[in-house]
Amino acid sequence: MRGPLFYSKILLFGEYGIIKDSKGLSIPYNFYKGALIIPEQQTQQTIESNGQLRGFCDYLSKNQTEALSSFDLVQMNSDLDKGMYFDSSIPQGYGVGSSGALVAAIYDRYALDKITVLENLTRDKLLALKAVFAQMESFFHGKSSGLDPLNSYLSLPILINSQEHIEPAGIPSQSNSGGGVFLLDSGMTGETAPMVQLFMEKMKHEGFRSMLKNEFVRYTDQCVEDFLNGDVSSLFGNIKRLSKVVLDHFQPMIPKQFHQLWQLGLDTNAYYLKLCGSGGGGYMLGFTQDLAKAKSVLKDYKLEVVYQF
Repeated sequence: MRGPLFYSKILLFGEYGIIKDSKGLSIPYNFYKGALIIPEQQTQQTIESNGQLRGFCDYLSKNQTEALSSFDLVQMNSDLDKGMYFDSSIPQGYGVGSSGALVAAIYDRYALDKITVLENLTRDKLLALKAVFAQMESFFHGKSSGLDPLNSYLSLPILINSQEHIEPAGIPSQSNSGGGVFLLDSGMTGETAPMVQLFMEKMKHEGFRSMLKNEFVRYTDQCVEDFLNGDVSSLFGNIKRLSKVVLDHFQPMIPKQFHQLWQLGLDTNAYYLKLCGSGGGGYMLGFTQDLAKAKSVLKDYKLEVVYQF
């Protein structure tokens, strides 16, 4: 058995903000992918992945809510006994949806009454999918929005207008005008659960809640609208504001050795950095109007271009 491929994702805008109903925009990133496979021979990698999938299967079995009751766990256990594992190139702890792709693959393979990508995807169906995926992915993170698996499953850009209003989005075609979005490798993994817990602790303080509503969410919403409208000039003004707010108020989510590099981008306007996912390590997202200049300034770091303006 070799299952279909499921791709990584990039949340361009909306990290943390979507918890408080900001807009968000998530896009598939086809450079990384994964699939369920029954291997011809076992390796340490296949054994470890198989063990994780067994834990996930046990979790699905013990959490028989209405949303999670329609999985063929007999077949899943049978496949696991044959050594099934998730063969993935998606880096774990990097904010690009490694667990989301796995969840999408399991749903696609074992959900008995699944909503397929070929259907007319009404808002109700998207919300139903998101709810199932949120419950499934909570096995990995403790709490999940369900957006990462949704993006991987549909392999479409997803616009989050609010927690109860999501829709497939059309994004502007890429061009070669010199600007772009890139991933900057921090060289270290991050864990989602501790970062989300830290955020929730910060939310207990009135000053932080006020900043989130009046600055972080406002700039995030404007960035989403600018990006979808192709308004690059306005977009970069708002990304700079957003980048500064994140540096000022989300420092624990940014690896310490990158605080200075983050500030350098703001000072030189060569690039602007933002979190990619929950932070704490993994990738950071960079936006620049001059990729050549950004690559020159960041020549000592590993960059991956994911979208070009």
